[in-house]
Amino acid sequence: MATNTNRKGDEHMNTHRQASVYEENMQADVNQKSIAKSESKGKITSSALFRGAGLSAIAAGFLFMLIQLIHPSELLSNVTTGVWANVHYITFAMCLFWLLGLTGIYARQVEKAGWLGLAGYLLFSLFLVLSASFNFAEALIIPLVAADAPEFVEGFLGIFSGAATEVDLGALATVAPVAGMLYLFGGFLFGIATFRAGILSRWAAAAFAFGAVASLGAAVLPHELARLMAVPMGIGIAWLGYSLWSQRE
Repeated sequence: MATNTNRKGDEHMNTHRQASVYEENMQADVNQKSIAKSESKGKITSSALFRGAGLSAIAAGFLFMLIQLIHPSELLSNVTTGVWANVHYITFAMCLFWLLGLTGIYARQVEKAGWLGLAGYLLFSLFLVLSASFNFAEALIIPLVAADAPEFVEGFLGIFSGAATEVDLGALATVAPVAGMLYLFGGFLFGIATFRAGILSRWAAAAFAFGAVASLGAAVLPHELARLMAVPMGIGIAWLGYSLWSQRE
């Protein structure tokens, strides 16, 4: 009788211990999940960075197309207007958005893009840096010297419009053709590398590469119409940005 009572007592104690251990394990699991959740709230993830880069690329694409529609003619009388300043502020911001977006797009496919992707990324990034620098000057410097040095300003504007000038601009005169080559080859190589990588939309990559080649049409069109050749590139970068942003991995 006493033995049976002891056995029942032992079984009850074992059951109690097992229940206590189970409750402790459950509580520890809840605590770990709570800690992990609180840490994830303040943690910067690669997914969040890629999505942010995608949004930057989308913004750059739409701004690029908008600029082609509202950019005033490269005339001396326009450089002191509010429209001129605002367009070049927007263009400067577009270059920054584009550089961020392009970097995210490249980083997403860096292992599969290969040397072709790296070359395209570096060339096009250099184009964006040059473009940002010139737009900074056009927005903040050129308007200030337009009255005192009109011939220099007209010569500066002629770099992009193709207008002839007798002003000696030194190395500045080579910037437009160099930037054009960077845009053409950088955009084409990056688009082809992205297409071959197959991580982002291949249609978007093809549009990006086509946008770069379409710039050749600017050589045979009037400067005002030549801006339309930039629209495919705007579509391409915005599309690539959406492809990057919409990925959930």
